[in-house]
Amino acid sequence: MQVTKIAGGEISYNDIPKPTDAEMQNEYNYILAEQMTRKLLDKGLISAEEFDKIMAKNRQSFSPFISRIIR
Repeated sequence: MQVTKIAGGEISYNDIPKPTDAEMQNEYNYILAEQMTRKLLDKGLISAEEFDKIMAKNRQSFSPFISRIIR
């Protein structure tokens, strides 16, 4: 296996913006909504297609950090 070092690619934790209290609350709300929606799916109360639609709506509503990555 060959490993190549890339110079200048270091990331400092100081470069990462700190989330606000509102952003943290949105993240928490999103996680709760995801857990509840997954339980509905697991119990067969909604279809996989409905689950995907609900989760897309949740990403819009709560705007969690993860939604910025997966768009």
